[in-house]
Amino acid sequence: MNSAHRPRRLAATVLAAALAGTGLTVAAAPAAHAAASDAVAKLPITSYSAMAVDSVHERVYVADSNLGTYSNPGLIAVYSFQGERITTISTQQHISGLALNADGSTLYVGGREVIWRYDTSTYQSNGLYVSTDTCGRSLAFSGGTVYFTTPYAYYTAQCDSTLTYLDSYVPADNTSPRTNWQDYGKLQLEAGPGDRMLLGQPLNSQAANPFLTVYDTSGGTLVRNAARRFADADGQGALNLKDMAFSADGSKVAVADSAAGTRLLNTTDLSDAATGYAALPDGALASAVAFSGDGKYIARGAAATGATPDLLVQPADPADSTAPLEFAFEGSLDGDRVAPRGTEWSADGSRLFTVTTNAAGNQFWLHVIQPPAVQYDVRLNATLTHSPAQAVAGEPLSVRGRLEYDGPAPAEPLKVKATRTDADGVHDLGTFTVKDDGSYTVLDEPDLLGDATYTVSYLGDLTHRPATDVTHTVSVGKAPTSIALTAPAEASISTGLEITGTFTAQGKALPDRAVLKVERTDRLGTGTLSSVTVAADGTFTINDIPRTRRETTYKVSWPGDDLHAASTASATVYVTR
Repeated sequence: MNSAHRPRRLAATVLAAALAGTGLTVAAAPAAHAAASDAVAKLPITSYSAMAVDSVHERVYVADSNLGTYSNPGLIAVYSFQGERITTISTQQHISGLALNADGSTLYVGGREVIWRYDTSTYQSNGLYVSTDTCGRSLAFSGGTVYFTTPYAYYTAQCDSTLTYLDSYVPADNTSPRTNWQDYGKLQLEAGPGDRMLLGQPLNSQAANPFLTVYDTSGGTLVRNAARRFADADGQGALNLKDMAFSADGSKVAVADSAAGTRLLNTTDLSDAATGYAALPDGALASAVAFSGDGKYIARGAAATGATPDLLVQPADPADSTAPLEFAFEGSLDGDRVAPRGTEWSADGSRLFTVTTNAAGNQFWLHVIQPPAVQYDVRLNATLTHSPAQAVAGEPLSVRGRLEYDGPAPAEPLKVKATRTDADGVHDLGTFTVKDDGSYTVLDEPDLLGDATYTVSYLGDLTHRPATDVTHTVSVGKAPTSIALTAPAEASISTGLEITGTFTAQGKALPDRAVLKVERTDRLGTGTLSSVTVAADGTFTINDIPRTRRETTYKVSWPGDDLHAASTASATVYVTR
């Protein structure tokens, strides 16, 4: 057995004065288990396509693309800033991109053949029919114009690499001109300050070296400014775009690149900024990025497992070394990772809205996060113990450890999460409550022989950081068995003898009653007698007529099985005539 402690992936000091005095406060609603949020809502969707935040009316819109067949209906779930669902908007066609106009009075919604225009006060709509989209649109409102992509493929399996057009709708004159910009893949749009707009190309089979480009939208006609492809001469380093965002002043562009992490670029020429952000924690793949409207913070979403953070909230200035707030999502109450394009801020920067998804990508959650002024460290003691000392397959095992935390005592008891890894894979053991003295006990019943490695995680909550995982390896052996015999001290050949016994097996119940081998050894040699089957209560009886006088030894044995050890017992009887 041994205990191991993984190195800390990211500094875990508190985010102190940098977040003080900014309006970021702890909400009254309790944080959900292992979540980073003030509130968590399970979304009524099975496929996520877009989110839009209306800070004027304090509403959050989340769209379910529901692609697949022509008749699939679409859905928009509407939530308050407190995480309460206000209404659900259903349509007869799939819904993809969302965009709000400058004053938040109109929500533009991408459909298969239409751009719907919803009044954000009444949720009444009217549609503008546009070119057919079969793969899901991206929308952005910039320079008084709604820009939207139009990907078309005969089969949905071709959507990732199909030819996509960039189209527009001008509300002032109710026209819908085509911009004549186009390329392959499900192109993504993002509006920014100063009538700027980003167009990004996801990696696909038609684009081995995807691009990112900045447009000027101020004149009613798109003017392309900076553009960049990222692969080097050897084809390495190509962009794997998941999300993109302008800084609040428009001078920088942050890109969530699944291959490279969070890229920080200069808007003027898309060159790398002089100082970039620290790498995401080991094992975390970038999936989302968003700057707060006040320009102070950046949220960096990721896909990660266990206690590895899925979300970092930190100063937008990369030169500011203040440690980020770290949030880990794991499990059926919170999702497992931040969805691509799954982070947006309210305009004043007081709330961060984050969409998470499970590993399969068919369930989604909305987290309404009001980051606290500080987040405290939690430590899992690297020394774990277990009992019993010899772990046995099929019997209870306890793994004990200790947790320490900084800051005030939590309102609710902290909980740790545990898994067991053995030859059959990783097994989720659930959560276990930490006692007031910091101790916790993980309960399990291993069922395979060999090494079982227990990993204990603390995933964090609103005011506590995730802790570095600790592991403990236990050698699981076969369960012991025993045979007890009761035999007479003396017997005769004429009357024979009877030996009774009891067979006991610990651990997992035997699939069938044990069959015991019986051997007799006397002065004429050793021979095997008829086997005996143990009764349901563990007892058995051996009857024999000895073949010769003097000492005769009876040996009873069981060979064991995959989970139980062998056992043997002997009894010696003096035989007379």
